[in-house]
Amino acid sequence: MSKAIKIYDTTLRDGTQGEGISFSVTDKLRIADRLDAFGVDYIEGGFPGSNPRDITFFQEAQKLRLKHARLAAFGSTRRAGVRASEDGQLKTLLDSGMPVMTIVGKTWLLHVTEILRTTPEENLAMIEDSMRYLVSQGREVIYDAEHFFDGYKSDRDYALRTLAAALRGGASNLTLCDTNGGTMVNDFEAIVRTVVNEFGGDRVGVHCHNDAGLGAALSLAGVNAGAGLVQGTVNGYGERTGNANLITVMPSLFLKMGFTAHCSPHLEQLRELSLFFDELANLRPDTKAPYVGASAFAHKGGLHANAAQKVKSSYEHVDPSSVGNRTRVLVSDMAGRSSIALKARELGFELDEKSPAIKSLIDELKELEFRGYEFEAADASLQLLIARALGRRSQFFSVDGYRVIIERHGAELWAEATVKIKVGDQSYHTVAESTGPISALDQALRLALQKDFPELREMELRDYKVRILESNQGANSRTRVLIETRQDPLSVPPRAVGVHPSPPVVWFFPLTMALYIGIDSGTQSTKAVVLDLEAGSVIAESRAPHQLITGLPVGHMEQHPADWTAAMDTVIRSVVEKIGPTAASAVRGIGVSGQQHGFVPLDAGGNVIRPAKLWCDTSTIEECELLTRKLGGAKSTLRKTGNLIL
Repeated sequence: MSKAIKIYDTTLRDGTQGEGISFSVTDKLRIADRLDAFGVDYIEGGFPGSNPRDITFFQEAQKLRLKHARLAAFGSTRRAGVRASEDGQLKTLLDSGMPVMTIVGKTWLLHVTEILRTTPEENLAMIEDSMRYLVSQGREVIYDAEHFFDGYKSDRDYALRTLAAALRGGASNLTLCDTNGGTMVNDFEAIVRTVVNEFGGDRVGVHCHNDAGLGAALSLAGVNAGAGLVQGTVNGYGERTGNANLITVMPSLFLKMGFTAHCSPHLEQLRELSLFFDELANLRPDTKAPYVGASAFAHKGGLHANAAQKVKSSYEHVDPSSVGNRTRVLVSDMAGRSSIALKARELGFELDEKSPAIKSLIDELKELEFRGYEFEAADASLQLLIARALGRRSQFFSVDGYRVIIERHGAELWAEATVKIKVGDQSYHTVAESTGPISALDQALRLALQKDFPELREMELRDYKVRILESNQGANSRTRVLIETRQDPLSVPPRAVGVHPSPPVVWFFPLTMALYIGIDSGTQSTKAVVLDLEAGSVIAESRAPHQLITGLPVGHMEQHPADWTAAMDTVIRSVVEKIGPTAASAVRGIGVSGQQHGFVPLDAGGNVIRPAKLWCDTSTIEECELLTRKLGGAKSTLRKTGNLIL
């Protein structure tokens, strides 16, 4: 049995039949490009002619320059009593210009006689004629055997005859569809093995649905039985309960079963691919999704976290980085010293398990959790607690006061928030209105802070959850609010938590914490400038250095320590592209930021040098000046405007 298989994505057709799933033409074109870059073999685009969106997509898709994937148009066999060359639907498929035609046909006699209302022999002719005609027009044809497993159980011989008819007509693949999604794994594997023995595994594929929660398991069983092609959708989008999830199927095939495909070398991009689709579909990512979910490699118990840190495989079934994910440590009132130390390291702090700060931090966490806080889902709040315990919490701003007024205007309720904030010596007094109190507070805070911290413009309030902790206390019950924000779509969204009997307080507290983290992460990782230290001028700048300059996604650089030195060439190329080769020739050194936001200016041999120009992503001008002094640089004439170092 060959270990090389083909991956067929049907997200753009079968996936969009799922409830709440819809993609624009632009989305579909971006998806096709992204799937091709990932390395899938086939991309099914939809039904040509079925609606204006798909008509436009196929017109625009002909302009795509795909490197590997073959685009497929989906349709059905010719109508009963009509010649294939005269069938309007087949003509529409050919007019789409796609190189692959995927044709669905009936294999279950129930559908032949009761749905199509034709004879078994005519159905066989419809399948064979349609295949032969499309192949004669220079197209590769894949036959989707609809309801194959139900048809096989009803009449084994007839179901196999439909496959033979497709093969006689020239189909390159016979994809067996478990359309109702109800076949059990043992039955499925046995039937696929029978078909493989009859026609050859290189000619057999599987297409599974998740109605019994077995979509991925059935796909794996089909490949194990010899099928050489797997159909599915990204994130399992699809009708009813969805299709087989390729995001689960692919790593299981490649990492656990020893199969390969053209896309298997790109498996480290899997989480990014999953998030890309959820973003376009406007869906919240499933935190518990196998392999790629935020909780897929999260450890809460202290023993588990400690063991996973010492030996990854002790509690992790694969290396998280192999699918673009990472290990996370969750902190709760069950946490011990090792869990706190591991979590602190994950958040960018070095904290010794034997440090006195650990004990006081654990005591504070347990007291806060007793009062209703939950930190396992609120990293932003935990990050600030750890920073305060270590004396490293930056004072970006202070709150002098705030208030929220909720009023009724006719049939509508409106909230007005007033905020008084001080940034350094500058005071701000802002007012904002919105349809709800949290939105009003969020807008008022941003109005006050965005002048000094422009990175907040890239941060958005994504969600908030409210829970009454003591329902028996009535109006005096304490309330917990969990607020989620987002700056980088590839990383776990920062969440902050607050608990208080007064709603305005419980709304405001986590909002300010989330903004603190937004400012902190923004000042540390979302600005880059190439500076001329002698002239005191900027020669190039970027809003997302880790993403745009080194090419590594924000939030994942800590997984690639070996890339710091290798990134030098990428940084230099970026500068050359930005300012031109003549100006770039004057750059005698480029600094690549380290994990703690320090700087290591290197020459081509990797030696520390004194640069005339420095690449910098620090939040304070003092850090840049301190760095230049340490490296023996000339006195700096830099100045700071807001949080951009100029």
